[in-house]
Amino acid sequence: MPAGTDDHPGTDEPKPLIEAANRLMDRLPGYRVEIIDGMLTVAPLRDGPHADALTTVMLPLLSAGLSDGDTEVEVLQGIGLWLPGGPEDYAVPDLSIVDADFDDHLIENNCYNPACFRLVLEVTSENHRTDLRHKVIAYAQARIPVYVIVDRKHGRVHVLTEPLPAGYDRHEVYAPGQQAPLPASIGAEVSLDVEEIVRAGSPKR
Repeated sequence: MPAGTDDHPGTDEPKPLIEAANRLMDRLPGYRVEIIDGMLTVAPLRDGPHADALTTVMLPLLSAGLSDGDTEVEVLQGIGLWLPGGPEDYAVPDLSIVDADFDDHLIENNCYNPACFRLVLEVTSENHRTDLRHKVIAYAQARIPVYVIVDRKHGRVHVLTEPLPAGYDRHEVYAPGQQAPLPASIGAEVSLDVEEIVRAGSPKR
């Protein structure tokens, strides 16, 4: 389990950005609203290939026995991650691998302490710069051990490990025809088939 962070635990103080984010979620069902480095961001509804790529990533994780009830981790989609970058910062990764006792790490606003996250993964959409730049820093500052990016625009899979205050020390990029190995610290030995994932995430017409 990565080191915990209590940089801004839940309090009863007013949270104007979170209140605005929650209002936006009520008005825009299905949209992803996040606060990264004090900036409120709204991502549009994801398309079908985005969902297909996410399913293609999940299959080898589940086949490896993760999230089967007998392991110490769970594979989850759309779980809130509390971030240390600002007093109201949080993100909602497309997919996360978390410790099985993640419910014990709820902070507020349906977001959980980054200490229980072993991996987060984003499948890029129109907001690919956020995933490839801003979230690299945000997730590293939260000390998330593994950050995986399915870069649909460039047809690559990025695996970032060894978080530092300004980003990740290791950044491996894999192309179609390659396997992208994930660290065993996620709970199992898993490699992602980049060609399958890129194909799944590509427009169907």
